[in-house]
Amino acid sequence: MIPREIAAKTLSYAGQYTVVTITGPRHSGKTTLSKMLFKNKAYASLEDIDARQYAQTDPRGFLNQFPNGAVLDEIQRAPDLISYIQTIVDEKQEAGFYILTGSQQFDLLKSISQSLAGRTALVRLLPFTLTEAYAGSLKNVSINRVLHTGFYPRIFDQNLDAADAMMFYVNTYVERDLRLLINVKDLTTFEIFLKLCAGRIGQVVNLSSLGNDCGVNHKTIKNWLSVLEASYIVKTLRPYYRNYNKRLIKSPKLYFLDTGLASFLLGIENEGQMETHPSKGALFESLVLSEVLKQRFNKGQTDNLYFFRDNTGNEIDLVCDFGQTVDLIEVKSGQTVASDFFKGIRYFKKLSADIRHSNVVYGGDESYTRENTRVISWRDLPSMINP
Repeated sequence: MIPREIAAKTLSYAGQYTVVTITGPRHSGKTTLSKMLFKNKAYASLEDIDARQYAQTDPRGFLNQFPNGAVLDEIQRAPDLISYIQTIVDEKQEAGFYILTGSQQFDLLKSISQSLAGRTALVRLLPFTLTEAYAGSLKNVSINRVLHTGFYPRIFDQNLDAADAMMFYVNTYVERDLRLLINVKDLTTFEIFLKLCAGRIGQVVNLSSLGNDCGVNHKTIKNWLSVLEASYIVKTLRPYYRNYNKRLIKSPKLYFLDTGLASFLLGIENEGQMETHPSKGALFESLVLSEVLKQRFNKGQTDNLYFFRDNTGNEIDLVCDFGQTVDLIEVKSGQTVASDFFKGIRYFKKLSADIRHSNVVYGGDESYTRENTRVISWRDLPSMINP
């Protein structure tokens, strides 16, 4: 069993809050993490039909089975339980009494915000980081393999074929979860939408264009995107605003939080096809973005990631906003560092003196400093990026 970097923060929360809620996409390891960290607690999965029916028809009786608290898996399957949990934890006042996990963020977070505000800590568990997936063996792994495989734990734990695993993942997600979240009348249309999103990875979101290509209106596209983002499938990266007296791009950019899923949707069947695929650079950007975001979530920090682009094309791929200072991250999939890799950073330095670190993450093997900027090999990304 591969240790998770978020484990220490989760245990810390369990010592401070009566409830800890672990959210994340399906198959990101929520059940495994909760069982590993809370071995002495009773466990119940609300995916089990009998357990779910008991929880729905007699919530008090269901919870009374667990006088010392419990791990309640997939709590969104019986959201009314949360109101009863509130009453119990207010009476018990015992830290870490309930550990809840859930995949469907809309219903789950709505119920939590209404009933457990101030009572629960929220843990966001994404799939493996580079360090978790490859455990120090990145020297023997190609970037093409990393991008194609992605980071869902089951692929590594059970040595699954990445393309097969992602095919089943998409089928399960579309056929099951989305029917519960939104009214998808034509699943084929939604599958087309998913593939179109993958084809636009790293690009500025154009709702009307997506809608035209799918045959639905832009409001439907906006709703579908919000569902994908709430489920930690995609991330819409917001533009960074400061008063620089420049006309800035106002629409977000679209990324997938797992490159293996995006690769499958793009029709990339093996790592050999990755080398010359036109979306390799955008997938590499997604890898870096998701790695930085995972590092922040694993430390209990919020999302502070943006991009910068003005109307003349000057751009920074990632701006990490710390309030009074920012970190800049340019992402280049090429293996040879070129002078134009630093173009956006040079431009931004003329606009702002609030830069803490400037970084270029690239597809090569050596890390060093150039033009007062850290040039970081993707292999060194886990240890050198400070989220």
